[in-house]
Amino acid sequence: MKQLYNNPVMNKEFKLRFRTEKSFLGIFFYLFALGLIGIGFIYMQTLTSQYGYFRPDESRIMFYVLSYLQLVLLLFTIPGLTAGVISGEREKQTLNILLTTTQSSLSIVFGKLFSSLSYLLILMISSLPLYSFVFLFGGISPFQLVSVFLIYILTIFSLGSVSVYFSTIIRKTIVSTIIAYGVMLFLALGTALLFGISISISTNWFGASSSHPIPYLFAVLNPFMVMLSVFEPSFSDQMNKLFFNIDLPLWIPYTILYLLMFFLSMMGSVKRLRPNMKQRK
Repeated sequence: MKQLYNNPVMNKEFKLRFRTEKSFLGIFFYLFALGLIGIGFIYMQTLTSQYGYFRPDESRIMFYVLSYLQLVLLLFTIPGLTAGVISGEREKQTLNILLTTTQSSLSIVFGKLFSSLSYLLILMISSLPLYSFVFLFGGISPFQLVSVFLIYILTIFSLGSVSVYFSTIIRKTIVSTIIAYGVMLFLALGTALLFGISISISTNWFGASSSHPIPYLFAVLNPFMVMLSVFEPSFSDQMNKLFFNIDLPLWIPYTILYLLMFFLSMMGSVKRLRPNMKQRK
């Protein structure tokens, strides 16, 4: 456990990532884009408003827009940062040298994962002042903001661990990155499409009043639908009464499934990092 805190791999990755100006320029343009969208939204709503001012209901919509936009940016950034952390070392022929050190497989995998996702954590924390515009006008609660960021953290670590697993079992970084993006697109778009198809089939065949666990499963796997259930609990309750008939909030099984995804991916990466090395008797 001590190696997870005093991790040379993590320290080296931190120094390499934040040594150049590209990381800070990335943070600047990321915040600039989010801030421009937020200010543009306020300006357009004020310009088209009948009374000429920004209302709390519109502030809640702006919070939804910023939250969903940030989730999209995070999802498309995760595979690019994590899908090549192990395969990249293999392509540079430095993985064997890394494996000969005293670092355990867990410390190497965790150090690579956390150092890669730390940049996303910095982006999330740096975007907090933008949400002050929302609190200035009202319309949302601090619980909603905390819930959104907890969903962010759970999602990036789960999908990041999956990308690291593909980077461990696949030799080529390009291939592992493509597969990681495929998994991300399936969870973000594929589950939403399958949710709509399953709802349509179950409604036409069995009626809307019966219980259907398959659409509920697709809804649980989709981070956008889980976030919507946190934003609008009344909408989630209405969907539950019409289609699911499962009295369980979406965020509970979402948390369980994504934590399970994280632990299984980490265990798989640790075991596959040194597949040919046997324990000494």
